Amino acid sequence: MSVNSALSQIHMQIMWNRLIAVVEEQAQTLIRTAFSNTVREAGDLSAGVFDLEGRMLAQAVTGTPGHVNAMAASVGRFLEVFPADSMREGDAFITNNPWDGTGHLHDFTVVSPTFRRGRLVALFACTSHVVDVGGLGFTADGRQVYEEGFHVPIMHFARAGEVDETLLRLLRANVREPVTVEGDFYSLAACNEIGSRRLVEMMDEFDLDSLDALGRYVMRNSREAMLAEIRGLPYGTYRNAMRVDGYDRPIDLVAALTISDSGIDIDFTGTSPLSPRGINVPITYTQAYASFGVRCIVGSTVPNNAASLAVVRVDAPTGCILNAPPPCAVAMRHVIGQMLPDVVLGCLHQALPKGVPAEGTSCLWNAMLFGGHGMTDDTEWAGEPFTLTCFHNGGTGGRPGKDGLSATAFPSGVRNTPVEVNETISPIVFGRKEYRQDSAGAGEFRGGTGQIMEFRHRDGAGFAVSAAFDRVLHPPRGRNGGANGANGVVRLGSGKRLKQKGRQPVPHGDALVLEMPGGGGFGDPLRRAPERVAEDVLNGLVSRAAARRLYGVALTAAGRVSLAETERLRREMASAARQAAE
Repeated sequence: MSVNSALSQIHMQIMWNRLIAVVEEQAQTLIRTAFSNTVREAGDLSAGVFDLEGRMLAQAVTGTPGHVNAMAASVGRFLEVFPADSMREGDAFITNNPWDGTGHLHDFTVVSPTFRRGRLVALFACTSHVVDVGGLGFTADGRQVYEEGFHVPIMHFARAGEVDETLLRLLRANVREPVTVEGDFYSLAACNEIGSRRLVEMMDEFDLDSLDALGRYVMRNSREAMLAEIRGLPYGTYRNAMRVDGYDRPIDLVAALTISDSGIDIDFTGTSPLSPRGINVPITYTQAYASFGVRCIVGSTVPNNAASLAVVRVDAPTGCILNAPPPCAVAMRHVIGQMLPDVVLGCLHQALPKGVPAEGTSCLWNAMLFGGHGMTDDTEWAGEPFTLTCFHNGGTGGRPGKDGLSATAFPSGVRNTPVEVNETISPIVFGRKEYRQDSAGAGEFRGGTGQIMEFRHRDGAGFAVSAAFDRVLHPPRGRNGGANGANGVVRLGSGKRLKQKGRQPVPHGDALVLEMPGGGGFGDPLRRAPERVAEDVLNGLVSRAAARRLYGVALTAAGRVSLAETERLRREMASAARQAAE
């Protein structure tokens, strides 16, 4: 390689890194200006820059796979409606169409053109989850998308810098939180504007008339890097199936993953058919999370863009729950879609037996709470109207060489929304938020611990919960000899069990209690160091009884490991396991 060529490669890499910094500032602008707590507190968003063909060149590090990877496909849909040569400075386009965007009506995507010296040079896109879109609210109870809220096809949000006031008037008339949602529209447009400014500054600094050469460099290197990673895997087809709770009947997610010289293909033939309720998944969201499952293990250091995504191809038969056509209800598509990385990891486990974590809670345990007239049958205790979405989750699966993460949203990557913020913006108060003892699956590397949360109306009024929880009937499975994590529980403070899906009342004076699942364990629990078990007991994550029963670890009254008793227990447990295997 010549000196000039080497310098050129370095120069390109510097510009690529700068491009990633530009979109990260774009995302941070969205977080700082967002009105919805789901965005500013939890980071439920995506941001990226695209070439004029609609190919994603770079994405922000901040964001969720469902938003980022689905948004990567959606910009092409915008260009079909508004070709690049029809765009003008100050334009901004918007949609929340589930099949043109990121899978349900609560996500709005905004696309904006970037001009430099009067010439269109790039497109910026961003997505965020808004608190309300009207209709039935954020619930799985709908039977068609028409019931699920305010539906905006791909259209102008602004023309030459002038916002479409008719769109905003329609929005205000159709949602429960008009100020918050309208504010989020402006924050989406603002973050694209910041991205555009920074890109123009970068192009001025590097004297770039277009992004064509940089785009070719990004695409070529990303594709080659991903293929190099894939070609280091054992070729073949690997199959896995996972059963989850569903709405009113179990759902089977079935995958065949094929590794070949040209990339990875994932086929979900055999998966359960469509649901009559709002847990169906548009294909773009299926592709987003299935491909992310691959990227967790393969090519995790390769930047995410159109080229690195292109070598992981995902398909599902139309009419199965993972390829739901319009007008299927899809509001809670994340409940099923966020299970897909675990399904894909189960396939990859067969190719890499020691390199893949156990299953975790996976789908978010978001508490969607509603108050006011009509939310419960008790009108005397109706209380003030409110809408609150709280982002939380249980534990992730144990990992090769590490325990699972406790109370962590994987694969979505969003943060838990702070109790203090939720109490400030709603009449809900939190009586408990604590780790759930003995919820983690036992293993040499135990699963992550779930959490227990208790929600109550500060004035004693009744409210409603829109339940969209899973792993209540079918827990996260352990791997390589690890135990399953604990099932989740949804109940009232008075003790009554609630369904894991659907809107249900919390009567006045009562509380909602969520006991979130723990992640599955990884490896034989008898191989876990006794001192680590003792530490878990000290921290309240594992009870003394579970330490003895699951790990064969006996503790003294002072909490130290009783070596002789532990050795005896473990010999007996190992002998019993061998006899059972025979």
